[in-house]
Amino acid sequence: MFNYTNKNIVVVGGTSGINLQVAINFAQCGANVAVASRNADKVNHAVELLNQANPQGNHVGVCFDVRDEVALAQGFEQISEQFCQIDVLVSGAAGNFPASAAKLSNNGFKSVIDIDLLGSFQVVKQAYPLLNRQNASIIQISAPQAYIAMPLQIHVCAAKAGVDMLTRTLAIEWGVEGIRVNSIVPGPIADTEGFNRLAPNEAIQQKVANSVPLKRNGQTQDIANAALFLASDYASYITGVVLPVDGGWSLGGASMAMAELGQMAAKQGL
Repeated sequence: MFNYTNKNIVVVGGTSGINLQVAINFAQCGANVAVASRNADKVNHAVELLNQANPQGNHVGVCFDVRDEVALAQGFEQISEQFCQIDVLVSGAAGNFPASAAKLSNNGFKSVIDIDLLGSFQVVKQAYPLLNRQNASIIQISAPQAYIAMPLQIHVCAAKAGVDMLTRTLAIEWGVEGIRVNSIVPGPIADTEGFNRLAPNEAIQQKVANSVPLKRNGQTQDIANAALFLASDYASYITGVVLPVDGGWSLGGASMAMAELGQMAAKQGL
């Protein structure tokens, strides 16, 4: 259904979980894909998977920390040596750990803000000169914490709310140049690091699934499918959208599930 042959895709944070699946799916649709993260071993492994998904593609791996402006600039310079322009940028770097507001340190709060919010800004700013002005697409991977208050997640709630406002603001500023900017908001996605941290055992994961109207936790493929659509010509008149891909979880189940998690955490003294 989707043909990205000869398109150049950059997936920041694209070496694990949701973002890796997004990168692989673009490669399977014929794209050249560059992935970036801090861990060189993960980068190399991701490139191997991309080569398997699309042996004819030009796939690139670079290492940088989105908080490091100099390293980020050097990473995009490496990407520019391979790709003359970027057709799709997926910005998915994120940090998360459960912590109550009363016990969260300033450094802990700042760390998540720096990765999620400042990092997202620095990524799109570095990518901007390389974006294809004819029909470029930026996709931010956000989180339901952007608009659903959750216990133990005050740092993530603040950061992701900022990311979604980046999306909306950039959609206005860059739309005139032909650049579309959207956010995908994953719901509870099974077998991802973030989900496993917040729902650390099977019993809790099943409770979360029961709180989803569709009665299942999502799969990384669900988010990849949404990314393929948003970056495609089928979505050429869609920009500034914050799209939940969550089985309806944000309609009310998320609040109930996270309130229960907060009660459990309080009992454990977290």
